[in-house]
Amino acid sequence: MTRAAQTYQLTGPVLTGPEQECGRVWVHHGRLRFTDPGGAEKLAGWVLPGLVDMHCHIGLGSSGPVDREVAAEQAAQDLRAGTLLVRDAGSPVDTRWLDGNPDAPHIIRAGRHLARPKRYLRNYARELDDVAELPDAMGQEAARGDGWVKLVGDWIDRARGEQADLEPLWPRDELAAGVAAAHARGARVTVHTFATETMNDLFAAGVDCIEHGTGMTAEHIERAAAAGIPVVPTMLQVANFGSIAAQGESKFPQFAARMRQMFARREQHVRDLHDAGVQVFLGTDAGGTIGHGRIADEARALVAAGIPAADVVASATWSARDYLGRPGLVEGAPADVVLYPADPRVDIDVLAHPRAVIRAGRRIV
Repeated sequence: MTRAAQTYQLTGPVLTGPEQECGRVWVHHGRLRFTDPGGAEKLAGWVLPGLVDMHCHIGLGSSGPVDREVAAEQAAQDLRAGTLLVRDAGSPVDTRWLDGNPDAPHIIRAGRHLARPKRYLRNYARELDDVAELPDAMGQEAARGDGWVKLVGDWIDRARGEQADLEPLWPRDELAAGVAAAHARGARVTVHTFATETMNDLFAAGVDCIEHGTGMTAEHIERAAAAGIPVVPTMLQVANFGSIAAQGESKFPQFAARMRQMFARREQHVRDLHDAGVQVFLGTDAGGTIGHGRIADEARALVAAGIPAADVVASATWSARDYLGRPGLVEGAPADVVLYPADPRVDIDVLAHPRAVIRAGRRIV
């Protein structure tokens, strides 16, 4: 539940940037102020902008769409964890009814996943019978979203039996035309991809962001760094690759072997991305099989893989907000902040224990 919006004095350190901080900030009429408006209730702690989950699916369950009650609880779980901004990387339902709800994070939508028939999880995606439909479909999803389109780049082709493996879904020409159509609508394109074979076509098409990216080679990582294309590695999801491989071993041995290989190198993969200068964002992939409210677990997994805690915190806050065009802790910005009992840049486990979450000036209780 939330309290009504009121005036707070947040006594810091107030972390306004990776290496910038001040002593205090005020919350007044749902906005941030750096001068005292008077009459403030005092709250103390390490003050950060609300966390950002760059890959989340509010409205999606393990079998597909969920009803409004479940979607609202998913959103509330994310909010209680300190996630105040979500890029919904594909959802089969329209969640705009959550806009303005003080018990839900801000949501930036990418429309519905685009895939081929029987080449993605059942009931998740909008499936196109003909690859030639892709440009029109991407233009349509751009119009439905909030400046993003989500494309499924590769998936297992089960029809190939024992030879089945991850394969690209789209020919290069149609992919390039689809990305151009989304860009013409003012939208950016992010792509689900596990397979190495998909990457060159994605770069050639001019995509804007990579989800998972587990098949990226050293050359692909260099290209992403040079082009400024971020990667959302979804460590919680990739941690499931071993069990996915075991489930498919008897029917799809080639696919299982590849999934095991990607599972084994998952931590090295994110270290290589970070060391090359690729921006790594946090995405829980909540919805489907992963529960909501696990942003701290995703952060912990990235630190365990070897990324410094300070860099992970930056990626979950200031860097993600800059990339999405949303403000952090600046004068007049919406008062979406989280207070912690200690500095999460020193101990990433602190992210799992917010002292207070304030959404649009309302304190989450």
